[in-house]
Amino acid sequence: MTGGWQPLAGPAHRVALEILLDGPLSRAELSRRVGLSPGSLTRITKPMLESGLLVEVTAGPTDPRVGRPSQPLDIVPAAHHFVGIKLTGDDAVGVLTTLRAEVIATAELPLPDHSPAAVAATITELTKTLAAHRPDGELSGLGISLGGQVTGKNNVRHASFLDWTDVPLGELMSAHSDVPVVVANDLTALTAATHWFGAGRGADRFCLITIGAGVGYGLVVHDQIVDSPDSSLGLIGHHPLLSDGVRCERGHVGCASTLLTTQGITREIGDALGREVTYDECLDLAVEGEPAARRVIDRAGQALGHLIAAAANFTLPDRVVLGGEGVRLVEVAHDALQAGLRTDRHPESTDPPIVLLDPDFHEWARGAAVIAIQTFVLGS
Repeated sequence: MTGGWQPLAGPAHRVALEILLDGPLSRAELSRRVGLSPGSLTRITKPMLESGLLVEVTAGPTDPRVGRPSQPLDIVPAAHHFVGIKLTGDDAVGVLTTLRAEVIATAELPLPDHSPAAVAATITELTKTLAAHRPDGELSGLGISLGGQVTGKNNVRHASFLDWTDVPLGELMSAHSDVPVVVANDLTALTAATHWFGAGRGADRFCLITIGAGVGYGLVVHDQIVDSPDSSLGLIGHHPLLSDGVRCERGHVGCASTLLTTQGITREIGDALGREVTYDECLDLAVEGEPAARRVIDRAGQALGHLIAAAANFTLPDRVVLGGEGVRLVEVAHDALQAGLRTDRHPESTDPPIVLLDPDFHEWARGAAVIAIQTFVLGS
């Protein structure tokens, strides 16, 4: 199935999007959601069925008197494939997904250096590797995400992990491939994936907090990502959490960037032990009861509790989603996190459910693929 998704307008667009996100859906349910009569819905979906954008799938009998099976409408997820690539300071991590962001292949390559040309060449090679998992090698879009400021879905205004300023990455990639390319901030991309196809589905409001190399925050309200030119600045990284914490490079005491980043945690525990340690080793040592590790990890957990409380108090989310490569902290410092959360919440308030994402970088790459899917589907 290779028919293109032509961005639609009005009720037809709403029908297609409802099915993409929540299908298969019965015609009755679709009529209710988009406010169309059965006749109008039939007129709208007929050309979509003829083009192959939609298909009828058989469900169980809906009328016990006649046993007539319903035929909900659905898309064909495997009709289109997308590559999503997450750039770190060291690697390009990629996934191949369907139209519903189902991951069907993963791959990664090291970055030989940080020059835009070298990074573009690495992305091109990785994209070809992933596209080879399709019988025809065709792709409908390529999404690239990275930590930094991105404008116009093309230009990387600033990316500290790559030492980039004003790099037109989208244009560079277009010179290497005829696949449509979109570039996004990695936190924005992960928020989009959580919203459309992940733990945020069905929530009127949710926030996403990520901990790892940095601390990130994304917010969805009334089915829309709250976005601005400042969203990719990592503003939450310098939110004050504890009055007795380490001082960061900007002079803040006890801010999120010193207490919750993997680098901040490994540096403090490594200094206490007199040797270098990895992040997972820090968590393992805390579980084993090593005093210095336990102290630092519990303090980080308490700080994360304060951060979750601040997000919950200000935005009243239906749920809080926690992700990033450092998210194992939530389990190891569970009691300290709960103590920090309760300290800053009203005693009669109901704490929002907390959902954990997979810490693997492929989750971020999937977010990049979702940005490409959204651009493909919405036409912008």
